[in-house]
Amino acid sequence: MELLYTGKTKNVYALESGNYLLKFKDDCTGKDGVFDPGENSVGLTIEGVGDVNLRMSIYFFEKINAAGIRTHYVSADLANTTMEVLPAKVFGKGLEVICRNKAVGSFYRRYGEYIESGADLPSYVETTFKNDAKGDPLVTKDALVCLGVMTAEQYDAIKAQTQQITKIVADDLAQKGLVLYDIKFEFGYDANGNVMLIDEIASGNMRVYKDGEYIDPMTLSKLFFNQQ
Repeated sequence: MELLYTGKTKNVYALESGNYLLKFKDDCTGKDGVFDPGENSVGLTIEGVGDVNLRMSIYFFEKINAAGIRTHYVSADLANTTMEVLPAKVFGKGLEVICRNKAVGSFYRRYGEYIESGADLPSYVETTFKNDAKGDPLVTKDALVCLGVMTAEQYDAIKAQTQQITKIVADDLAQKGLVLYDIKFEFGYDANGNVMLIDEIASGNMRVYKDGEYIDPMTLSKLFFNQQ
């Protein structure tokens, strides 16, 4: 295998088949030894994090694939904490897609004078460029098209799939007494321009509450798998 990229929480290898292999690590983003999925640098190592992130990703990718939504997921090897995925190009230099069911976090900080904290949102979708130096700036559909990052049709496909996938995740969590407030995804596209969900679906990518209290990602992973 050829190492292509060393990431904060995963390494990426090229396989002879043309697919890629993601190696999940126990490194976590954070600061001063405290786990924080919103940080942009590795702050600590927690044994078993890579395993639970892979397990949750497998669980949801299989559900999403079964629903007929295109993803990059092919298979996984829990013994080696790896996931085989289809090749995909990222949009621009990296794009994050957030789906919000509740007005919290940066959404509320931006628009708090117009809405109450925790108010319901209709699976609101927003996109941000992955750029640490600029604070992951928001970008609209029109801007994405004007900049040549994607076509209008690709944007519409991303929005529709984001809302479909969010419902799958939210419905599953609801069965466990958990409420999904918002979730972050990454999308790419194949050689034919078809949009697909990429990266991972793990507790660090979602904001979840139980009985009105925020559940941190590590606790969420434990709750999720204890109730499977």
